[in-house]
Parts: sequence; structure tokens; C-alpha cells
Amino acid sequence: MRFQFALVLMLSSFVLVNGQEQTSAADTVDRIKLQLLDLQGKEEELKARAAELEEALKPENIERSLAGVGSTRPEELRESRRRQLTIARDGVLAQLRILETGRLRLETALAEAQGRAYHESARPNAPTQALVAQSVASTRYLLFGAVGLGALALVTGLVIYRRAIRLR
Repeated sequence: MRFQFALVLMLSSFVLVNGQEQTSAADTVDRIKLQLLDLQGKEEELKARAAELEEALKPENIERSLAGVGSTRPEELRESRRRQLTIARDGVLAQLRILETGRLRLETALAEAQGRAYHESARPNAPTQALVAQSVASTRYLLFGAVGLGALALVTGLVIYRRAIRLR
């Protein structure tokens, strides 16, 4: 009887753990979607910054940005400004490539997590089926045990009653 009770407890804890895994897979999907949205926001910011730098790299814009600066060597100032803008643009483009790689990895992870969540939700719970089969057998044993206890109580009651009658 203790063994059956322990088995039922173990199977019910299995069902709880399995349910938590299912929630965990759905939570993973939600977490990855949030990360993907955050990454897309950063990507849009970097694209806007790259467009600004491309616009600033045009020769007329470099000339305009240095219009108020007086120098004996304006060509060197323009070249220096162009190098600064090129370095900044290349850094932004490198960050965009890194984010694109991260986005591709997140999209792959999202597809895998969605598949896992689908399979977990579609899979029949084997511990639940075993628990149902066990509960049918347990019910039979409980019924036999109850009948046995009832018979024992009846016999004990009769013995006590007969002794009580003899003592009078």
C-alpha cells in the first residue's frame, strides 16, 4: 500500500514537472521574441545612424561642416573629417553585421523553441496515462482493502459483543 502511494506521488510529480516544461518552452518562445524585438530596434537605430554618416560623407556636407573653421590647410581638415566619418560608418556597419548574425541566430532559436513548444503541447502525457492505469488498479486494491477492513471490524464487533454478553 505504501509502495502504491509512493508511486502515485511520484507519477503526479512527473505530471507537474512535465507541465512546467511545457510552460518553460512557451516562456522560452516569448523571451526569444522579446529579444528579437529589442534587437530589431537596435538594428533600426544603427541603420539610421549609418544613413546619417553616409549623408555626412558627401563632399559638399564635409565642406559645409568645416565652413566656419579657418585653416591654412583645408584639404587636410577635409581629409581628416572624411576619415573620422568613414571610421564611424565602418564601426556602425560592423555593429549591423553583428546584429544581423545575432538576429539570424535568434530566428533559428525561435523556430526551434516554437517546434519544441508545439511538440510538448501535442504530445500525450505518458505519466498521466500511467497514472490513470495505476488509479484503476489502486481503486481495485482500495475496494478489497475496504471490504477486508469492514469484515475485520464486523468480526471484532461480534467478538466484543459476545464477550459483553458473557460477562453479564
